[in-house]
Order: sequence, then C-alpha cells, then structure tokens
Amino acid sequence: MKVELVQSLHSDLPEADDHPYRSGAWKPNTREYNAFELPVRGEIPTDLSGVYLRNTENPLLHAIGRYHPFDGDGMLHSLYIDNGEVEYRNRFIRTDGLLAEQAAGEPLWAGLMESPRKSLRDGWGARTRLKDASSTDVVVHGGRAATSFYQCGDIYEFDPRTLEQLGKASWVAGSTPGWGISAHTKVDEATGEMLVFNYAKQAPYMHYGVVNAARELVHYVPVELPGPRLPHDMAFTDNYVILNDFPLYWDPEALKVDAHALTFNQDMPSRFAVLPRRGGPESIRWFEAKPTFVLHWINAWEEGDEIVLDGYFEDNPNPDLKIDPNDRASLYRLLDMYTLGARPYRWRFNLKTGETREGYLHDEVSEFGMINPAVAGKPYRYVYGARFKPGWFLMNGLERLDVHTGEKQVFELPDGVYLSESPMAPRIGSAAEDDGYVVTFVTDMNEDSSSAMIFDARDIASGPLAEIRLPERICVGTHSYWAGRGTFQP
Repeated sequence: MKVELVQSLHSDLPEADDHPYRSGAWKPNTREYNAFELPVRGEIPTDLSGVYLRNTENPLLHAIGRYHPFDGDGMLHSLYIDNGEVEYRNRFIRTDGLLAEQAAGEPLWAGLMESPRKSLRDGWGARTRLKDASSTDVVVHGGRAATSFYQCGDIYEFDPRTLEQLGKASWVAGSTPGWGISAHTKVDEATGEMLVFNYAKQAPYMHYGVVNAARELVHYVPVELPGPRLPHDMAFTDNYVILNDFPLYWDPEALKVDAHALTFNQDMPSRFAVLPRRGGPESIRWFEAKPTFVLHWINAWEEGDEIVLDGYFEDNPNPDLKIDPNDRASLYRLLDMYTLGARPYRWRFNLKTGETREGYLHDEVSEFGMINPAVAGKPYRYVYGARFKPGWFLMNGLERLDVHTGEKQVFELPDGVYLSESPMAPRIGSAAEDDGYVVTFVTDMNEDSSSAMIFDARDIASGPLAEIRLPERICVGTHSYWAGRGTFQP
C-alpha cells in the first residue's frame, strides 16, 4: 500500500471518549489520506469504472451540550475504480462552519439536541441556528461532487476523483437567499438535471427547483405548506416530482418560545405534492395517505394514470422513549430502524380520480435503499437496502429486494462489522437493470480496520467479489453515491 498523509486536523475530543456515537464504530477520523496500490482480497472487476463517494458526520470538537450523531463535521471518502485498479482519498468538507470553529479552537454552534439559543453564531440549519456541516448527502452533477445538509445550507463542490474542494455552488446564495438547499438532491442521468428542494420556518415553508446540467438554477417555485415542516427527501419520475407534508414536525407552540420539540400528529394524514418538473404552484396536486414519516424514498415512476412511489414507511415515527440513565445509547433510540418500524412500502396516486392506494412491499425492517441510477424515475425491479443492528444506527447487512416478486437475497456481516449505504454500479456495457455491482465501505471493529467491498449485484448473498483494504479504520457513515466515469471524466 502506498499512503500519503495529506493533513491531520486538530481535535479536542478525548481518546477515551465514551459517547455512544463518538466511539466504537462511530469514532471520528482526523487524518486525510491519498492511498494507492491498496491490498485486495479477491479480484476487482475490470468492467467497473467510476467513483464511489460517501459522506459522513465526523466531529472534531466537543459539543455545546449534548451531541447528536447528525451534528458532526462532514468528511468525504472517495474510491476511484478503473480497469481493476483503485485509488482512495478522504477529505474534510471545509465548510464556513468548520473553518470558523478551527480558527476559534472551540465549538460555535449547538447541535440538534440543544436549544439554538446556545449557539454562538448564526447558521443555515432551517432557521434553527445549526451549523451547516454539509455532512448528510453527496451526488455527482455537472461533473462535480456536490455535498449537502439535511436541514438546508450551501452546496459544496469537489472534483469527484481527487476531492479537490471547488468552493460553494454560486446559484444557492444567489437564487435562494436565506433558504439554502436540503440534502437529497436528485440527479436524473437521463436529462442531466438535478432536482432540489428546501424548507424553513417562514412562509411559504418550502421551495422546489431544477438545476440544469450546466449547474444553473433554471426553475424555482414555492410549495406552500400549512406551517413549518421537516421534509427529508423527494422523488421524481420522467415528468413529475413528488414532495411531502408529513404529520411529524416541530411543535408550533414550542416554536413560539424558540424551542424545538418533535410532535407526531397521528390524526393528520400524510400529504404528497405531485407537480410537473417545470410546473408552477398552480399545477400542484395534493394526495392524502396514512399518517407516517419517511426518511428515504426508493424510486417513483408513471404507470398509466398513476404516479407510483416506493419508500420506507415508519410505523412509529415519534416513539415514546424510555430513557435508561445507565444506558446513554437509549437516548438515541429514535435512530433505531426497529423502533421506528421502517419497512418498504408503495403508494399509488391516481391523477385522474385523486385516489391513493398504499401498502407494504415487504414486512422486514430495512432502509437506505439504492437502485440502478439508469432506472431512476422509471419502472424498476431491484432495490439494494441496508439491514440494521437492533437498538443502534448501524448497518450490519446488505439485502437485495425484488419488488416484483418479494424475493430477497441477504448478506449478513459478522458481529462488530458494519457497512454503509451501498449503491448499485452498472458495469461497462450493462445490458440489464441488475447487470453490475454493489459497492460499500465497511468498518470492522474486530480488526480495527476498514475496507471497500464489491459485490455481484445479481448474487450479493455469495459475499464480495473483492475486498480492498483502506489505510485506516474509518468512521461508519450513511449516504453515498456511485458515478460512472463518463459522468465526470472523459
């Protein structure tokens, strides 16, 4: 292995940190690397060419009050694969917030679990004064990697292969003043467009926009909601986008005194806004469904008069948690997919009759589903999702679900080994939806090491075709993206 240490950033966190989401598999990294000639077990497919990117919350400084695992600074990890060879890099996302805190040598923003009044500086954060860490999501659009934050902020851009930071997307501040953009921007490979949304605690409470292949915001319209909401994701078809208004949101009475308390209004329906991709507010069609909250969608498409939408329905979006003072991890059970009861689900919205039909696709807990990017917005068959360690926000298995038949393939990791969101990567010359590979980063607490694994997308149950050793153990993470080489490099 040929390893270059690029930089080590200052951290004031104790080596023996006992916070459940800053230790163990969540222990943050401080060093940035370039690594080549990585050790490989198995064989890297020669018909796989592109980059696997993963964003990760990776805190450097102690928290103001309580730390939530979504508060950490952003770190990008990149695995570039071409002709059987690989390169690995990782870089902190040098947001305005990270640079300010590094200069001050102390935290300046309180996190999700604290009152925003404790923050020492203003920030984006959907008007909650959270630091915009750009730590949630990553996509590749217009030849650049673009990171984003789940409570809205700037879009930070990078070279997808080298992770050279290229600044902030100029269209965000220029066209969405004071709002920013939410995580889960959606790239349509068929058109080159990136579809975006944002939200805040001021009317109209949400906007939707379209960014063209030249990275210009060419469409931006309000989506009026009854009040402040907490949308986390969006979906699209060839001709429509789907946005949401779920009955899980900040308590309006608490907001009057600048407090942020989640409430689930179980007597209210879930509402879905369906509008043409270049449509205005007057073209929005609203559909109602059973009350829930959805973190992530899988896919959507058009079928006759219907819009079909797949995602992960939560049976218990705001559980009444019993906090055990002797078990600090119990404070974070809201992150446990078993507590939430997240399972794959399908909604059908009839544009002709206004009717909604809905029901489960499968009865087992899973989340973070990924599909072949070529079928995004179109009818599809296979989703590659994550399984979870009960009680924890840790992914300990990979599954492939056939949404036509309900058949599942599962690859379970040993105890103490965890993976990341695992995108499907079509092979060069791919001839079918499942003709390709699934790529993921793995953190092994037993060996204190990390690797990248490559699976045959048609046979994940047989285990990885290749396992590529990384220069050090990396903190577990969530959202990721696969970009074929032709989407960012000629």
